[in-house]
Amino acid sequence: MTSQTPFDLFAASARDYPGQPVMKAPASAHLSYAPEGFSYTYAEAAAVIDALRDRYAGAGYGRGHRVALILENRPEMLFHWLALNALGATIVPINPDLKPEELRYQLEKSRSDLVVALPAYDALLDAGCPEGLPRAHPDSVPPGALSAPQAGTPGPDQECAILFTSGSSGLPKACQLSNEYFLTLAAWYVSDEGMGPMAPGAEVALTPLPLFHMNALGCTCLGMIQAGGCIVALDRFHARAWWPTVADSGATLVHALGVIPAILLKLPVDPAETAHQARLVFSPGVEPGNKQEFERRYNVRIEEGWAMTETGGAAGIGSAGIELPKGKQCIGKPYRNVDWRLVDDAGADVATGQPGELWVRARGADPRRGFFSGYLGDEAATAEAWEGGWFHTGDIMMRDDAGLFYFVDRKKSIVRRSGENISSLEVESALVRDPGIYAAAVAPAPDDVRGEEVLAFIVLSDPAPAALAGRDRDAALALVEAAAPYISYHKLPGWVVFTDALPLTSTKKLQRGVLKANAATAVEDGSAIDLRGEKGRFRTAGKPGGQS
Repeated sequence: MTSQTPFDLFAASARDYPGQPVMKAPASAHLSYAPEGFSYTYAEAAAVIDALRDRYAGAGYGRGHRVALILENRPEMLFHWLALNALGATIVPINPDLKPEELRYQLEKSRSDLVVALPAYDALLDAGCPEGLPRAHPDSVPPGALSAPQAGTPGPDQECAILFTSGSSGLPKACQLSNEYFLTLAAWYVSDEGMGPMAPGAEVALTPLPLFHMNALGCTCLGMIQAGGCIVALDRFHARAWWPTVADSGATLVHALGVIPAILLKLPVDPAETAHQARLVFSPGVEPGNKQEFERRYNVRIEEGWAMTETGGAAGIGSAGIELPKGKQCIGKPYRNVDWRLVDDAGADVATGQPGELWVRARGADPRRGFFSGYLGDEAATAEAWEGGWFHTGDIMMRDDAGLFYFVDRKKSIVRRSGENISSLEVESALVRDPGIYAAAVAPAPDDVRGEEVLAFIVLSDPAPAALAGRDRDAALALVEAAAPYISYHKLPGWVVFTDALPLTSTKKLQRGVLKANAATAVEDGSAIDLRGEKGRFRTAGKPGGQS
């Protein structure tokens, strides 16, 4: 029988692999709730999930209800998801690091009927939970549902989860994700275009990524379940415990973020770093030099890739089976079942080698098959994203003659200077090469002559009072000069603002919308240091080309 839901997928693997572990963690992971580690077999997990399903059903929850979960990366998160999914209820995974006002927004936006949270978050809920919303701890009987469940049997089109976008350029959008979305994502994960092909009942996937994101929830968790494999979900990334945990867990597949390899490469050599069984690390966005050094030192391949919450496994780009050019930020090729375009601002296709916004759709009769179902409560934003029958990703890419794709930047992060697109990420990467810079963020600032100019917010590693006061022009010029050998002079910051912190979302992503507003304010109120007249002196220091 073909699986119609994530619970169906789990039930099938529980029948086929009852004695195999479905979720575990070694003692070396140093989990606060399980210092000696833990392990659940498929049969043990099935018993817990069945009991939870009966508990929710007895309280009146089922199809059409939405249940918010604040359960971190613990086994309870997986168990409660599958129990609710069996009943046709939707889960709303919540980031436990939210502020009370952010929590209230997500609970109200998702129209949650119940929130289930660990006791540690009682104070957060006291401050941020909408009045009258039922609450429960994961090991308690939930209060009765305030409405009756909908009739019918859960199927592929049934809403499975609501995941929130990062909100880096505005309030987070609530993505409605169906059962089919998650099944498509899991099927991609175990395929030769994803992390597969998999050895049935033998794979172990380790991730430090949060289960309130589609990568860990849909790829690692459901992908492993489809393959009869085991999930090792860490509470977060711990650098010094990383390789012992990878080795002790027997992980064959590892997930990371682009910054993790850079951090690990700074650690002293540890015998555990090559005692692992991992055959690949999925870590998009790794700096090319770090990628080569990481693969050499740790004897494991890094896989690149691109996808979004909205696209899931239905449309993406990956490097599986592809020999990527060394020293370049290449992410691979689009999946076989994806139609794609790279377009300019007018929607016209750009030439090979030129940057353009990526538009994607599923190949075949239904261009939205496997994608998100829509933005909850925002039909206008959903329609705008799908204008013309293509999903507009908002990401700027470039394609070379070999058909390989290169990520340039988010469209909203691009600085449009004298008619040329400048990637904020490229400028930031050049700036943070300087050990004196702890962090850098680039935003467009309005410019009467060039339309926009590059403005850099700088957090110093060792802040000096004069620089933090925003008046140290020589310090700003020195930082720009240090970046000049790595990028063309026209991409260098024309404005610099020293600050003690950058605006971040609750998931630690830059709030690009806030940055852009702050850039305009800094230019207007005079707190930004004007270096526009100095950029010309670096004309020959960086890459050739560019406009003045």
